[in-house]
Amino acid sequence: MAELTTIQLRKDVIEKLKKAKEYSRQTYNELIDKMSSFYIIIKKKNTYDEFLHKIQQPKMKELWDNKEDEEWENA
Repeated sequence: MAELTTIQLRKDVIEKLKKAKEYSRQTYNELIDKMSSFYIIIKKKNTYDEFLHKIQQPKMKELWDNKEDEEWENA
């Protein structure tokens, strides 16, 4: 059997966990494990999105900051 530990949670956090359960007999351990897995995936995705945004910025600046666009805006 895996080692177990005790953590202290505020009562409002426990209420949120109760609402987040997928089924009534789901344990908090199962729920927190699933939530933390999703969080790690989302965190990696956000890091990738930030990377793409940073490498696209110079090209976007080149495409949008030019005289031709300014002339069209004033036409």
